[in-house]
Amino acid sequence: MSKATLVIMAAGMGSRFGGGIKQLAPVGPGGEIIMDYSIYDAIEAGFDKVVFVIRRDLEETFREVIGNRIEKQVEVAYAYQETEDIPEKYQKKFAGRTKPWGTGQAILCCRDLIDTPFLVINADDYYGKEAYREAYSYLTSVQNTDRIQICMVSFVLKNTLSENGGVTRGICQVGENSMLAGITETHNIKREGDHAVAEHDGYVKVLDLDSPVSMNMWGLTPAFFNVLEEEFEKFLSETEEEDLKAEYLLPVLVGQLLQGNKIRVKVLRSEDAWFGVTYKEDRETVVSEVNKLIERGMYPSVLYS
Repeated sequence: MSKATLVIMAAGMGSRFGGGIKQLAPVGPGGEIIMDYSIYDAIEAGFDKVVFVIRRDLEETFREVIGNRIEKQVEVAYAYQETEDIPEKYQKKFAGRTKPWGTGQAILCCRDLIDTPFLVINADDYYGKEAYREAYSYLTSVQNTDRIQICMVSFVLKNTLSENGGVTRGICQVGENSMLAGITETHNIKREGDHAVAEHDGYVKVLDLDSPVSMNMWGLTPAFFNVLEEEFEKFLSETEEEDLKAEYLLPVLVGQLLQGNKIRVKVLRSEDAWFGVTYKEDRETVVSEVNKLIERGMYPSVLYS
């Protein structure tokens, strides 16, 4: 069987989750969290290693809640996303920074732990079994070319919105042969009747509810680490010293690389339902959805006995 790694980004502060650690909130009948189901599906699809990207100060809690349990099921490694994990020459410039640098930096933290194709996901999103099967199939068959080949699993916008507040999504433009033509990171998206709207700085943008969106489910190869490192250096050099909230975001980077014709991105599509925990109020919905999947026989009542 071909090797592939699952990377789970779990270093978010969970600020919109009422001050708690939203990635570690139980949603299953046996105390399982969303990551348990993601890992279960990934192993079933063929992934043979998991890398958790976490904050170092949460390591003990993280291991107690899920890490120690998963280590009995599959090979596990830990990467630590820290604010100060930037080139030394930028340390002084951003000395007042307290927040990690976003999804691009989160992936870059794994560069010494991965030597196989890998799939990146959010810790607090449920993607469904089909998404992992599609991604594994792609990652274990991708060919080397003059341009880096990656993939993205897309979802339908209307299936990714929260009833409890605005969300951020990468709105995708898909061209011929299911290749990604562009991606726009769009903030504060809410459903409004038969469409969605995004409000930013007083402007309102109307969005089609059937738009394909990125949920940060990316299939990458080790060659992409070199691109991430080069572009992070550029990002830091161009970011103003007083901008302590600027983030190095993977969807934004992918959009820039597409414009420069430096990568090709295959858009895979999953018909499975997506759900996630953005706000504390979302947890009740997730618990209900997980119970429905168990009742349908998709998962055992206790994942790991």
